[in-house]
Amino acid sequence: MITGLDHVQLAAPPGTEEALRAYYGDLLGMTELPKPPGLAARGGCWFEAGTAYLHLGIDPSFRPARKAHPGLRVTDIDAFATRLTVAGAPITWDDGLPGHRRFYTTDPVGNRLEFLEPTAPD
Repeated sequence: MITGLDHVQLAAPPGTEEALRAYYGDLLGMTELPKPPGLAARGGCWFEAGTAYLHLGIDPSFRPARKAHPGLRVTDIDAFATRLTVAGAPITWDDGLPGHRRFYTTDPVGNRLEFLEPTAPD
């Protein structure tokens, strides 16, 4: 039986780990996790924040995920959007999900990300 979501993996092109660390670690405030030695040799990096775990795996045939995406919950979504905008990240607000405020952006390699905050208790 499925008991929960362990992680979401996004792909990235070879040689982009430092840009990913700057974005996911420094800008988004996620914590980088050490990869097991056998997996570390493949490149990429893993991050966590709260209950969200993201794995960025290196793909030599990389194509950014422009539709598929992780949805990451945040607090103070306006301040979070401002932080990304100041850093030059594109923000697209979407009011299509009742009970939530949300926006989309892309990471440095073009993967789509959604950030959302409930407007009413779940």
